[in-house]
Amino acid sequence: MSQSRLRRAVVALTALPLLALGAGQAVAAPTPAPAPAATSKVTAIEDEVARTLAASLADPALRERLRSATAAAPAGAELAPLAAGLSGAAARGLAATTARADLGVAAAKGLGADLGPLLRVQLADPSMRAALDAGAAPLVATAGTDEHARTVRAYDTAGRACALDAATLPTRPVYLVDIDTAKALNAGIDLLQRELAARGVGSAASAPAAVQAAGWWGTKITSVRVNDDEEPWFKGAAEMFSLLSGFGQDGKVRVDSVAMPYLQYDGTTYYPNQILVNWSNYKYNLADVVLMEDDGDTNYLALAQAVAAVLLTIADQGAYIPLVNAVLAALPSSWWTDDPDYVESWYTLARTSTGQLNGARGNGWMTVEPYWVSQL
Repeated sequence: MSQSRLRRAVVALTALPLLALGAGQAVAAPTPAPAPAATSKVTAIEDEVARTLAASLADPALRERLRSATAAAPAGAELAPLAAGLSGAAARGLAATTARADLGVAAAKGLGADLGPLLRVQLADPSMRAALDAGAAPLVATAGTDEHARTVRAYDTAGRACALDAATLPTRPVYLVDIDTAKALNAGIDLLQRELAARGVGSAASAPAAVQAAGWWGTKITSVRVNDDEEPWFKGAAEMFSLLSGFGQDGKVRVDSVAMPYLQYDGTTYYPNQILVNWSNYKYNLADVVLMEDDGDTNYLALAQAVAAVLLTIADQGAYIPLVNAVLAALPSSWWTDDPDYVESWYTLARTSTGQLNGARGNGWMTVEPYWVSQL
């Protein structure tokens, strides 16, 4: 993410409780792929795995096992089991690299080492299946996080790097090494909620039991859409989540994280009928929403720390107070590592809000309606 986009993301996060009153075709002659100027931990790990996997595909048994696994799981097959039960240096090397990489990715995303395998592999496009089945030698690349990249680094079975055109689908089969972002997102949302609560800005304080006994008012998302932003062939489906903020019943800033795993592609309208807000947990009739995307590099622990450090400085004075500049100036950019992408934000969401709400950034909209959740 560029520094300007990072600043916009931080502004949106710090403004949550404050602004409620306002405002590939392969290159003909393969050339060495240039090293990126700044490589994230996750990207570096994926690149190492891609190079190791590509070299291991010189082993016919491994190549056939990968072909079968990706055919059975088009959305992505786990990398860890590929070398299981196979002998030889290639299988051993792949198994060791994958095990080390799974732990490294979990650490880079602030998640626990007990999460299990996170890396997976898939064919870049279904149209490549015929050439692969016919025996074409595949390349291996990573599903990079930079959607503006002009080239994609790929490796052949000899371990040599070449550059693929990011704007044109390659005619040669390409496997993509990626993260199981759905699995990481679920774990990350749990971590966010725990860490925010532990730091005093989470969802620890809820409405009294007597208030919730009869039921509570919520806001339901009936439809949502992020505007069309064409992504290159090497980018898979997005994994999005929302940070919902306002003042809790105890008068402290409250942040709730809401997973939105169905919101995968730009230019598509989704109809989730998802409850976004439980208003019984909020003191005021206003809350704000920031929609973010886990691009693979999201460090959920760092995100929780950054949000808590900023929002803990804001006190309930009976109204939202515009302190954005002071808060932003106090926030070191170094607190953000492997940051997620800021997608859209909505301010002044009220319990009575209904109909289409356009995002402040102009990059999406959602339609909402009040919804009464009654006790059985």
